[in-house]
Amino acid sequence: MGLDEQHWRDECGVVGIAAVDSAAELASLALHALQHRGQESAGITVADGHRLVTHKKMGLVADVFDEETTRELTGNYAIGHVRYSTSGSSHILNAQPLQVASHRGNVSIAHNGNLVNAHELRREMELDGSIFSTTSDTEVILHMLARNAEDSCEDALLKLLPRVKGAYSLVLMTRDKLIAVRDPYGFRPLCLGRFQNSYVVASESCAFDIIGAKYIRELDPGEMVVLGEGELVSRNLNIEVPEKRCVFEHVYFSRPDSTIFGRNVESARRRSGEILGREAPVEADLVCAVPDSSNTAALGFARTTGMHFELALIRNHYIGRTFISPAQKVRDMSVRIKFNPVAEVLDGKRVVVVDDSIVRGTTMRKLVKLIRGAGATEVHLRIASPPVTNPCFYGIDTPVRNELIASSHTVEEIATYLRVDSLAYLSLPGLLEAAGESEKYCEACFTGNYPVSFAPETHKDLLEKHAEGVVIPVKPLPPRDA
Repeated sequence: MGLDEQHWRDECGVVGIAAVDSAAELASLALHALQHRGQESAGITVADGHRLVTHKKMGLVADVFDEETTRELTGNYAIGHVRYSTSGSSHILNAQPLQVASHRGNVSIAHNGNLVNAHELRREMELDGSIFSTTSDTEVILHMLARNAEDSCEDALLKLLPRVKGAYSLVLMTRDKLIAVRDPYGFRPLCLGRFQNSYVVASESCAFDIIGAKYIRELDPGEMVVLGEGELVSRNLNIEVPEKRCVFEHVYFSRPDSTIFGRNVESARRRSGEILGREAPVEADLVCAVPDSSNTAALGFARTTGMHFELALIRNHYIGRTFISPAQKVRDMSVRIKFNPVAEVLDGKRVVVVDDSIVRGTTMRKLVKLIRGAGATEVHLRIASPPVTNPCFYGIDTPVRNELIASSHTVEEIATYLRVDSLAYLSLPGLLEAAGESEKYCEACFTGNYPVSFAPETHKDLLEKHAEGVVIPVKPLPPRDA
């Protein structure tokens, strides 16, 4: 559904430009294409062969990088980052790229993912005298890099990354070199492209389209590429573990015009809707999507069932941050500000509403009320993924388990709470069929089977809470019969 206060929050997006004129300008354009992956902060580091310069601020890419700012960032190497706070608070100190000085010179880093043992590694280095300036898990890698004695960054990474557990798609930059590396499980996507006579990397291939680069391939899990003047050297971390891509990249996070994990996202989402229509058909007059991430799944559902697809919900893309009064008369405004039903389409109709997932359920309940208020006689909800029962620890900002409605409520109980005439989820085999190569995906958010083990008390905000001594609050579940 994309409602930030109730839904998944995207993780981060990274980009790297190697040995290209006006690298900062290209990086800023690429970050525009990755804006959906993070909207809290944006940053770019450039290198001109002698020094590294970083510019980063809180806010959207367009607010952080205007024409004058980008022009002043001179250099032919650049890395960029857009962020949501999966680890560490929403604060300028945690904005990336992060930079550190070492015996090799200055190094800058940008990271998409989450390290499940960052707390342990940080404590070890703090006891040995390291002083941290952020609450981000990414800084742990920087400190390990600075402390390593190897002459080159790539050799140091090969030594230190086997100690790091969790998800990481990294871009690092020295004064004359760009390094990109993907964790051995391949949780997060990281794409390689060709631009002119050199190379670019990015979280998604849509970042290449905006700058006119050509998609080549995905970095392999555990692969490191070192990019220089038209050169590419590939090395491997040599950590043998099964590949476990995040299946939710296809469900919700990635843009439909991207190719990730070797598959077009739009194709995977449309196929999930087709399978959902096969698994959970229903008699109705029309199909509509909760825009925008569910559009193609709804089209697939309509194709399989033979029903008409209609634009019955219109999304406002320009709301920014809005204050919502708790008063009774505006209790549903948090949804109405973002979505408005088209009464002429819905009035007197039996409606199938397709969404990508349900998290807490409170927002969907308000949306169902709006649809019924627009005249729908029946509302049937179809979800293009299985019930989410467990939080993610690999780079997605999800609620704790007690806040996930499917963790303790049956499908029938959820349907009653949402006040829908019927509710059905896509099966896990159906989702994996749509994604392709089913054995290569992480499905922990649906099953609780986590590929990388971690301490029971691990939480995505653990570094921040450790630094501030704060107890993490847990919100109660919504009432079943309210």
